[in-house]
Amino acid sequence: MSLLSYDFVVRALVAALCTGLAAPAVGTYLVQRRLALMGDGVGHIAVTGVALGLLTGASPTLTAVVVAVIGAVVIEAIRASGRTSGDVALALLFYGGIAGGVLITGLAGQSAAKLNSYLFGSITTVSTTDVVVTMGLAAVVVVVGVGLAPQLFTVAQDEDFARVAGLDVRRYHLLISVLAAVTVTVAMRTVGLLLVSALMVVPVATSQQVTRAFRTTLFAAMTLGMLASVSGVVVSAYVDVAPGATIVLIALAGFAAAYPVGVLLRRRQRMARPFAEPVTADEHTVVPEEHGHEHSHTCGHLAVPHGDHVDYVHDGHRHAVHGGHYDEH
Repeated sequence: MSLLSYDFVVRALVAALCTGLAAPAVGTYLVQRRLALMGDGVGHIAVTGVALGLLTGASPTLTAVVVAVIGAVVIEAIRASGRTSGDVALALLFYGGIAGGVLITGLAGQSAAKLNSYLFGSITTVSTTDVVVTMGLAAVVVVVGVGLAPQLFTVAQDEDFARVAGLDVRRYHLLISVLAAVTVTVAMRTVGLLLVSALMVVPVATSQQVTRAFRTTLFAAMTLGMLASVSGVVVSAYVDVAPGATIVLIALAGFAAAYPVGVLLRRRQRMARPFAEPVTADEHTVVPEEHGHEHSHTCGHLAVPHGDHVDYVHDGHRHAVHGGHYDEH
């Protein structure tokens, strides 16, 4: 409790709390879409936004939000195009983002140490304005991520089903990408742009080890992210280590502890249901096949009762006998 007597520690704890809640809230959907590293790519692009803020004298957080959102829209457009060269285009975009950030920072007359505070986080130096902006952006991410959970999960899990259900798949994909961009800027002062993807993914991977339902996974990941962020700030205050790296390592330690538990739970589930569900007699495969005889109770083939008729299995196929004739199924 003595730490709370320092204003900078209170600001750091509030920023960490907001970041820990927001990052897994959108990271859950990225994991479902198998885009776990998208946060890392957007973080590279956001470096240019930070540098533009340093060059123009504007808030680096706000300029990073604008550039990151634009980058996320471009990433989604490239991904949706389905071109084989899309991964190359994304790589060029990511590398260009971080290279442009370093170049513009030099043009702004800022030292590399100034940029490092955004690349690797510097939570103990956040100002009151930074905390207010972080709280506002985190609130938007959490409200949208939780409030639209059914729609976002459906789109992330099964695009075809989402289209049949009448959802605008492209719009929701774009929304997830924009939320990821906003989350990156929220977390850049906490864990840094180069480590933000870990806070978006690791708590989700940890919660998936011990949960099965999506909503349970979402809230468990947000809780784990919050605990890892706050714990990292507290530990760094006593040990005098980098808060961002400490937060990520604590999150990884949580995954290492949960993984054996997940293995045991999955093993128990397999032991409870060691075999697949049996195929019911209602499931037929239509296979046209000619036979030299009609199937009946005297034909010698395996008989399977089926409703108002009997199936005789011959050469792996079922043949239904109705009265004096048979149908091939």
